[in-house]
Amino acid sequence: MNRLRDYCEIHLTEILADTEAFARRESPSTDKGAVDRCGEDIAARCRAAGAEIRWLRREDRGNHILASWPGHEPAILLLGHFDTVWPLHTIAEMPVARDGDRLTGPGVFDMKAGIAVALAAMRALKANDMRHPAIRMLWTTDEEIGSATSRGDIEAFARLSRAVLVLEPSLPGGALKTARKGCGQYDLIVDGVAAHAGLDPAKGVSAIHELATQIREIEQLTDLSTGVTVNVGIVEGGTRPNVVAARARAVIDARALTVADAERVDHVLRRLQPMRAGARLTLQGGFERPPMERSPEIERLFELARDVAGELGRTLEEGSAGGGSDGNFTAALGVPTLDGLGAVGDGAHASHEHVIVSELPWRAALVAGLLSRL
Repeated sequence: MNRLRDYCEIHLTEILADTEAFARRESPSTDKGAVDRCGEDIAARCRAAGAEIRWLRREDRGNHILASWPGHEPAILLLGHFDTVWPLHTIAEMPVARDGDRLTGPGVFDMKAGIAVALAAMRALKANDMRHPAIRMLWTTDEEIGSATSRGDIEAFARLSRAVLVLEPSLPGGALKTARKGCGQYDLIVDGVAAHAGLDPAKGVSAIHELATQIREIEQLTDLSTGVTVNVGIVEGGTRPNVVAARARAVIDARALTVADAERVDHVLRRLQPMRAGARLTLQGGFERPPMERSPEIERLFELARDVAGELGRTLEEGSAGGGSDGNFTAALGVPTLDGLGAVGDGAHASHEHVIVSELPWRAALVAGLLSRL
């Protein structure tokens, strides 16, 4: 393991160069042209590291990339995304720049440094002539907006894999993610009856008042002790102050740590009934990402990673995350999945987004060592 660590430390400038290049190729999820330009750069660097490239082309989103290295099967799947939440030209106000031990810029933490870490791991294995299983890297382009065009590919390649290593950023301090909340989004639409608020209020049924009553019921689903959160984040409705509102809408974010809790929340939401005569409820949506529960297989995979970290002279911790990733899909299939193997830093989706430069080499060595052990 020391050989891997030393190689990655010596080649830190190469890891930084990859990260900076990827970040400068801005890639908002909804801009196919921009995402594809970033993808071309990633594919070229994967190819230079010895990978065979297969494009998973999409018309409505950026093209996904499958980079493969030969080895014994079943393969290990390295998973991540290169789309970001940042609109084009964010880089003008939030440049890619190094300030001491911090590298800042849109997407550096979530998660372009993770892709650079994965590439460095493959270079380290090759340079040290170390055996590894077949490796497939799947880099996708729509994770930040729900993974609608990539989920099928993610699940298909996961089913062919012995384990999945997700290069999303770490928890604070470098801990890996052995559990993640499942994530759901619902639209609750209330239809009422319009009427003049002054002349004929009794003839109306206020969709807004009905929605307010429903929100009080929905709020009761939150249970912080079990990690269940249900948040009404958007409320819309009505046309004028003097009109009893005929329609109102709420957008609901729901999260749960276990499949059982996610199913319970979904069941309750779907059984909501109007509280006012004449009102009608319509519920749309659901849990698009299942919970990633900490299974015995995930525990064993983490223990292996912790052993590798120990040989590298580091202590490795684990934890759960409130947000979801594409690792939720693979874990739900029963494939051992370890998340958060990417960069150490902070500020995902925030203006202070950054990675800790000095942590990059050991993260690459950790991934390389884990691949070698697997």
